[in-house]
Amino acid sequence: MALALIDTAPAHNERSGCTACKARHALQSVFIKDGLRPIDSVSSLDSVRIGSAPCFNRKTWDSSDSRSLYAVDGWGRPYFSVEDSGHLCVKTTDEAQAIDLYEVCLRAQQQGTQLPVLIRFPEIIRGRLHEIQGSFDHAIRSSGYQGVYAGVFPVKCNHDRKVLECVLESGRPYSYGLEVGSKAEMLMAMAMMGSSPGALLICNGYKDAAFMRLAVHCWELGIRAVVVLEQPQELDILLEEAAKSGVQPVIGLRAKLATRHGGHWGTTSGENAKFGLSPRDIVAVVRNLAAVGMADCLQLLHFHIGSQISSLSVVTEAVSEAAYLYAELAHMGADMRFIDCGGGLGVDYDGTASDSHSSLPFTIKDYASGIVCAVQQVCEERGVCAPTIVTESGRALVSHHSVLVFDVISRQGQAAQADSVDADEAAEAEHHVEKAARTEEPSARATPKGQALLQACARVPRSLQPTAESVRDSCMLTLSLRQQALKAFKAGCISLEERASVDESCDAALQHIRGAAAAVHAQLPDDVQLNCRPPVASYHINLSVFRSAPDMWAIQQLFPVMPIHRLDEQPTVPAILADLTCDSDGKIDSFIPAAGAKAPAPTLKLHELTSGEPYLLGMFLTGAYQEIMGSAHNMFGSVNVLTVRSGRCSEDSPAGSSSRSRAGSSGFAGPGYVVEAMEQGESACGVLARARHVRQDMIEAVRAAASAAATEGHMKWGAARSMLSTYERLLDSYTYLSF
Repeated sequence: MALALIDTAPAHNERSGCTACKARHALQSVFIKDGLRPIDSVSSLDSVRIGSAPCFNRKTWDSSDSRSLYAVDGWGRPYFSVEDSGHLCVKTTDEAQAIDLYEVCLRAQQQGTQLPVLIRFPEIIRGRLHEIQGSFDHAIRSSGYQGVYAGVFPVKCNHDRKVLECVLESGRPYSYGLEVGSKAEMLMAMAMMGSSPGALLICNGYKDAAFMRLAVHCWELGIRAVVVLEQPQELDILLEEAAKSGVQPVIGLRAKLATRHGGHWGTTSGENAKFGLSPRDIVAVVRNLAAVGMADCLQLLHFHIGSQISSLSVVTEAVSEAAYLYAELAHMGADMRFIDCGGGLGVDYDGTASDSHSSLPFTIKDYASGIVCAVQQVCEERGVCAPTIVTESGRALVSHHSVLVFDVISRQGQAAQADSVDADEAAEAEHHVEKAARTEEPSARATPKGQALLQACARVPRSLQPTAESVRDSCMLTLSLRQQALKAFKAGCISLEERASVDESCDAALQHIRGAAAAVHAQLPDDVQLNCRPPVASYHINLSVFRSAPDMWAIQQLFPVMPIHRLDEQPTVPAILADLTCDSDGKIDSFIPAAGAKAPAPTLKLHELTSGEPYLLGMFLTGAYQEIMGSAHNMFGSVNVLTVRSGRCSEDSPAGSSSRSRAGSSGFAGPGYVVEAMEQGESACGVLARARHVRQDMIEAVRAAASAAATEGHMKWGAARSMLSTYERLLDSYTYLSF
């Protein structure tokens, strides 16, 4: 008797265009063919599912669907949007025209810039800085706070010169400064701070005499440097260097607070933190300064409880604790003027606005208001003057400004919908089962064991009954047959062709079982569900995760990844991404959830690749830490960089006179934007030089080998010269693949 699937909504059927209806009809046909008994009843169409996908009466896929699938409105607003054209666009300011990312990449390739490419939008940095500054200014005005706000950017987040120039230029009206943590960073900051008079230079990190000497030179140059002591012994070094030049030092203390937060960076906080002074150390430093008549040099209290803090209550608790320390220092005779709340302002990477480690459940305005109110309350309670509030927001300032675009090289693996069974899949599964069942004439290498396994696999779908018990038993039997085939192959009892045929038949049987389980609402054990899932496609990408997104590998950070075109087409392939490196960790297999979901997704829905056409993906919110922390694993170097600003340019005149002057000789222009600079990524010899390989020595070694080979007759002299020319050219070429 046939399987009856009751449809209470006549508008949905196998001809209506609904994928789930087609799949259900195909599955019904399979059960009818195999003579299985009916399901007793199905209450409504909405309760019938194929896999886990409900039936939607949607005829087309449009850009709004992609916006929801990739949660663009969550993590991307207000900068990124999916346009009706099916392309992802960037809007750097409210007034700017949307910039088509795909169009930028195509024009860049026409100009000779290969993928992968990092595209910077400095105007986004300006917008983020204004938002942070404006939020604190608003909180100060609203609460009647008597102090001011002074932001600094921690250069460890992104050392790129153009990024730092943009921060200082955008922050000049607010005296926005920098934070450094090493001698190299200090040297860099000294060369840049002259253009920002009045801005703070916060000097964190461990310090030796040379570091302290640089701080003294900053004071001599008129730079407002504050040396933040991380260890008690640093005080003597600082005072000695300051005395040599006769300058009055400006000193800060980093406190170890008891307040802690969870997450990967939670160990930064608490009494056992790596950096900072304990209450006992703080008291000792104040007394030592007072003993030499320099208590007035102590002007700043600093604390830092971690990065990407997802709880506003933890922030305000830490600020309140630090404010009490600040008040105590003022009462002890220090000339306190600044309270530095460190970093921690996070980014909503997954777009869920939740308290997960990859999200942010509060706004920048909430953050600013919480800090201002916490400091104000303690200062009024303890009767001390309101300090200048300093924060070191790096991630929140620069994460959004850069987009990494890379191309897909190839696809590996046959992927089916992980959450549904459509008509084509059901028909294909039926075809494979019938093919296995018709195996009557064994090949020359056929074995009795192999034929028995194939026949057993073919019987599984035929014996499948639409009951939960039958579904589970059939699934376990199929998995057992696959395991028997593997053992038989290892023992030399079946051929490779037979093992492949068994695998194919088992996949087809599991496809039937998966659909039947959904139809009868059978819950399979977790391990069975895992094995019943269809294979996931692996899209090979022209990128090194270790170089361009190291946090994905190191700390399982989520970054939004999605296609930047074809977004008006439905993506049907659940996939993971595999990079170019010879490392099993060089992959991306955890993705931000779709809009409305919370848990990270194990696959990313992508489009089928079209032969001869590029397929470009973008990775977003990577502007902090990723560039500077990337490694040269497998000798993949830094990527090409474009710096893009919004600008007016007609479609017909992409390099018009008005845009040409801004674009410069190395840039180009397009509709709504100007590429100010195209910077080449590292060449092969540039990356090899890190490991002390000298270009000329390598060329000489290959030249000698080629000469010897030609002399001995192993190759012609012309071929030897051509080979050497190719070798030199590739030494100077991009480390990534080109087509």
